[in-house]
Amino acid sequence: MAASSSMTIGLLLYPNVTQLDLTGPWEVFARMPNVTNYLIWKDRQPVMSDRGLAIVPTATFADCPKLDLICIPGGPGQIALMDDDDTLEFVRRMAENAQWVTSVCTGSLILGAAGLLQGYRATSHWGSLDQLSLLGATPVSERVVRDRNRITGAGVTSGIDFALTVAEELFGREIAENIQLQMEYDPAPPFHSGSPRSASPARLAEAKAQIAEFIARRCVATEQAAARLKR
Repeated sequence: MAASSSMTIGLLLYPNVTQLDLTGPWEVFARMPNVTNYLIWKDRQPVMSDRGLAIVPTATFADCPKLDLICIPGGPGQIALMDDDDTLEFVRRMAENAQWVTSVCTGSLILGAAGLLQGYRATSHWGSLDQLSLLGATPVSERVVRDRNRITGAGVTSGIDFALTVAEELFGREIAENIQLQMEYDPAPPFHSGSPRSASPARLAEAKAQIAEFIARRCVATEQAAARLKR
């Protein structure tokens, strides 16, 4: 894509979203040239994230313009959207004409519930990755996964990697690297426990136990969404 071109990007904003799933990509997208970004929800009232950060939508389902790229972030509020007809229909409508259909973390489950990942490779947060198969997708345990015009990012912090991948795809490596440098995105985590592959067995077992009840509730919602897709 030429740097002189203009495009529109919309990120779904909903109650109990994980804000970094949203704001990580937003930070990258907002630095891309000639791009107009929208935060989209059903109305323009402030929306509370899962950790108590209020974020204000800039467009609604009714007045959102045509999007070149739609991005669905994840978070606990994703469960409520798995059978939310208004939201799923909006996502489908935007995706129909979008050049790129994307997600971060468990936002991919919302794409799946909308029927937009059937036959695609995709990723999600490690705790829910396997649920993608219920929705017709092929789960891939990678930080960023691209399959044709679908680009999905894994859990939370991978949203920055995801968005830089999008920046390179749209505007080339030079601009993407420049954005990365502007943000001083140079990860050097203090601990090597950020994924199931690097965490100790004890740490992983503890984390799984802590989220087990929530993952079970999410799985029920995914199974119900999968059943609706088969009707």
